Amino acid sequence: MFYDIVLYLSILIFCLGLLYKVHGWFRYSIGFSPEEISPFIRVSAAIKGLLSTIFSAKVLQLGKVFVLDVLLQRKTLREDCLRWSMHILIYSGFTLLLLFHALDGLITEALFSEYYSTINPFMFLRDIFGLMVILGVCIAVYRRLILKPPRLRTNAMDHYAIIIVAVIILSGFFLEGTKISSHTVYKQMVEEFAETDNEEELRPLESLWVSEFGLVSQNMKGPFEEETLGQGRDLHEDNCAACHSNPKWAFGGYSVAKIAGPIALDLDQAQAHVILWYIHFLSCFIGMAYLPFSKMFHILVSPLSMLANSVMDNETSDPANIATRQVMELDACTHCGTCNQRCSMAMAYSQIENPLILPSEKIAFLKEYAADKKIDNHSLKEIQEGVYICTNCDRCTVVCPVGINLKDMWFSVRESLIRQSPMPITLSPLSFTRGLRQQEIDKKDYQEPLNNAMEAIQIKYEGIDKPEKVIPLTPVNKSFKGDINKVSQAGTYAFCFSCENCTTVCPVVANFEDPQTDLDMLPHQIIRSVGLGIKDLALGSKMLWSCITCYQCQENCPQGVKVTDIFYEIKGMASKETMAL
Repeated sequence: MFYDIVLYLSILIFCLGLLYKVHGWFRYSIGFSPEEISPFIRVSAAIKGLLSTIFSAKVLQLGKVFVLDVLLQRKTLREDCLRWSMHILIYSGFTLLLLFHALDGLITEALFSEYYSTINPFMFLRDIFGLMVILGVCIAVYRRLILKPPRLRTNAMDHYAIIIVAVIILSGFFLEGTKISSHTVYKQMVEEFAETDNEEELRPLESLWVSEFGLVSQNMKGPFEEETLGQGRDLHEDNCAACHSNPKWAFGGYSVAKIAGPIALDLDQAQAHVILWYIHFLSCFIGMAYLPFSKMFHILVSPLSMLANSVMDNETSDPANIATRQVMELDACTHCGTCNQRCSMAMAYSQIENPLILPSEKIAFLKEYAADKKIDNHSLKEIQEGVYICTNCDRCTVVCPVGINLKDMWFSVRESLIRQSPMPITLSPLSFTRGLRQQEIDKKDYQEPLNNAMEAIQIKYEGIDKPEKVIPLTPVNKSFKGDINKVSQAGTYAFCFSCENCTTVCPVVANFEDPQTDLDMLPHQIIRSVGLGIKDLALGSKMLWSCITCYQCQENCPQGVKVTDIFYEIKGMASKETMAL
């Protein structure tokens, strides 16, 4: 009764968790969308896309990806043989145990009419599958705790996943071992299957089990006469052989039984096999109920991600399906850290103590962000920095073993994040990839965050609104000039004699009919402001942030002033000081 209650409760929690996750795929969005797409439209688009794929030539592509990438995990093998071995061992071993042991009543019995869990080859295969999982878990522990690949971060969810899997498999081996050596279990089997209940007639059978089957009995100990063992073998063939092979085939449980042999009677008296049975089945059901809410959910979602990405692209796929796929991909992430090792901005992580620079950590954070959970200002600034600093080099997408389109994910979420609060880094060269894809963003939506960030800087430095406005001369900021002079290239501002050559060749200046009005200050004026030590003017100009870093000014300066490099330095100052507000 207790078993049935826990089973049905676990199934109910699992199903509710699964529905909650799937509901979130069609409800939430990662990035900014000018038009909200309702869940109904997204479900309809998903069904339509699924049917159109199944009844088309794309189904062959799905079959290829399923075999090579889902079953054989080709992408993981290309990157790391050790990690591939870990995944194959855990994934294959656990799946086979689930299908042919946990679900034996539904699957194994239907396939094999004479199936019993205690006969071969089922005993042997069960222990083989369990050993595969244990080896995979050992490799996982070795990688994360001892080998420690660069930028591989381990969080609580990783620990929970390893612990739950280890408890399930180890408790299974210990349970099997205590049942092999348990005299109580032996007596129950004799009472149920033996054709006689005469203890004297059954003594040879018990002798055989003590001698060859790992049983520990308080009634008798070996060695036994060969005649007695022969009688026991005859009784075993008549009463037990049809449903119980020699436990030595269950090498894992039999090894446990032999190791625990000296204390087997004490364990049997304490009913250790009953306690271990509760631990085993509770850990299995708790693991099942927890699955939709844990990292291990990727076991179900990763194949979906790989299959979806193999037949979808941004140009032909329905935007509703793209939005759904991106949310689903958050659950597909295995937190393996492959993307971190290939990230072109990983060197920034070594200098900036912000884990959200790393792709895998951004994914973990975006799960909460996509679900509209409340995010504190510190976390918001960290994810903004982590997304902005991304160069969209696409390396993470190429190496992702589960096929997540990370490049598009960063681009989508960037548009959403820059509407949260203005940050000057949106105006820096690090926003270059956003500029390259501005045709994918509405013109007003593209410009608005830039204007907001510009206003934030001008409020800080009281930038110029009108060229004819009389600006009071602020005191020379000696520390400002000192900071600039620390960089040899930026220190060349002192060579400037305001020939205006930099302004003349600037394509940004040439783009405006009235550049003085639109840009506040021109390139040569900014350089002169630096030379005079007037920090407010130098850091508050729109020209500073409109610069496209083409280096025309620097290449054409007759005095060798490193104009563009100076702009880089004062942009960094403005960003750092404004973000600290």
